[in-house]
Amino acid sequence: MANPTSPAALRRLRRSALAAVLLAGTALGGFAVAHVDAAETTTAAPVNPTTTSTAHLPDFADLVAQAKPAVVSITSKLAAEPDEDGTPMPMPFAGPGHKPHGHAVEARGSGFIVDPNGTVVTNNHVVKGAKTVSVQLDDGTELPAKVIGRDARTDLAVVKIEAGKPLPYIQLGDSKAVRPGEWVVAMGNPFGLGGSVTAGIISAEGRDIGAGPYDQFLQIDAPINQGNSGGPLFTQDGKVIGVNTAILSPSGGSIGIGFAIPSNTVKNVVAELEKSGHVTRGYLGVEAQPVAESLSKALRLKGHNGALIAGVQPDSPAAKAGLEPGDVISAVNGETVKDPRDLAVDVANLKPGTEAKIDFLRDGEAQAAQATVTQLPAENQTANAGGTGGEGEHGGQPKLGLALAPISPDMRGELDLPDGTKGAVVAQVQPGSPAEQAGIRPGDVIVGVGGKAVGSPSEAVRAIRSATAKTDAVVALRVIRDGRPAFIAVSPSQGSNDESQQG
Repeated sequence: MANPTSPAALRRLRRSALAAVLLAGTALGGFAVAHVDAAETTTAAPVNPTTTSTAHLPDFADLVAQAKPAVVSITSKLAAEPDEDGTPMPMPFAGPGHKPHGHAVEARGSGFIVDPNGTVVTNNHVVKGAKTVSVQLDDGTELPAKVIGRDARTDLAVVKIEAGKPLPYIQLGDSKAVRPGEWVVAMGNPFGLGGSVTAGIISAEGRDIGAGPYDQFLQIDAPINQGNSGGPLFTQDGKVIGVNTAILSPSGGSIGIGFAIPSNTVKNVVAELEKSGHVTRGYLGVEAQPVAESLSKALRLKGHNGALIAGVQPDSPAAKAGLEPGDVISAVNGETVKDPRDLAVDVANLKPGTEAKIDFLRDGEAQAAQATVTQLPAENQTANAGGTGGEGEHGGQPKLGLALAPISPDMRGELDLPDGTKGAVVAQVQPGSPAEQAGIRPGDVIVGVGGKAVGSPSEAVRAIRSATAKTDAVVALRVIRDGRPAFIAVSPSQGSNDESQQG
């Protein structure tokens, strides 16, 4: 993780002020291996996990000796950028009182060589904005480096060095093959101390820490610190299964929760960066949200897995394949989709022009479609992004608590709705009603009930009455809020207020 030469440290916060994901060089909490001796056997002994004597704990010395020559330290020189009030922003971990005032600052991180020709993998945040980059080999040799490509969405970068000779390198392993509880070893350049080694275990897989649209981090407890960013994470067989990237910490200190980018993600991104300097991703053209329990019932689904389509972009691959709002995508080319994040990763990994089989559920029935994936537009962040997941509804059944109005020209302009948008505007929401409890707000535009589009308040009312004919019914309303579509589940049993239409 990038470590400037300034003595202090700036924490980059994620999620909350008390529990922040720290990028660009934070400290992962150290851990201690605690040995618990097995209890004496009794006739009523419980079944306990197998324990191992401390005498049999792994020895990583051979692994370190073989891999360490391919681990490098990276120094980036860059100028401080002024913030909005004109005060230069300190570099990550520059700390309180550090004011670079625009002069060049050094930041340090880690990396590792992946081929004998000097291709080095590191984090994007280690070299982002750098005017010059240099790489120090394990033997102390310092070489200038060229940034070949960076990918902000996965926080990965590739730099190149020319040593005039073949260099020692390490191979990327299969991150899908690792399991929580397996031993791992982290190497890097914390606080400028090149060649540092720590060990721990895989704590969890598939962590979404809010760092980017394709988060699927490995969580580890091996201590990593300032300057470890971009360094390799090894399994006991010497294969790299992750790139150390971030930590979770309430104070910036070590609490033993760190995150590494899985090697399978690294393989795909590095290959793209080496080839063209940027990453080309597949695009399906849907906005998706998780299948909440209430929506699962409303849409007659048997479980909560999948990605619920809240919106389909016009003329997109999804639209051409016949996918519709309300469909729940369950697999892409046979790969199970558990949630919108899975969908985002699976589609992004497809090459433009690829024919993809999309398995989905519509009205509870399993169906399939073929979609020809196109290239993700540079500005597009919603090819597979999660929706709002809020709750809301329109009027139509006698106990929802809504007043609906048509979409007038003035209302269309005020709500910034695209031309041709049809539906019913929520004019009022009665306090304490099912609609209010579900999260519906005035200004929401109801465009569908379940998988059926509605074009006016009267259509919305009829559709809701039909959907809520049963006493225990839950209705899934498709609304547009702030320009984004989402499904919201509303249970009439939540309240007892009538609703009405406004002319």
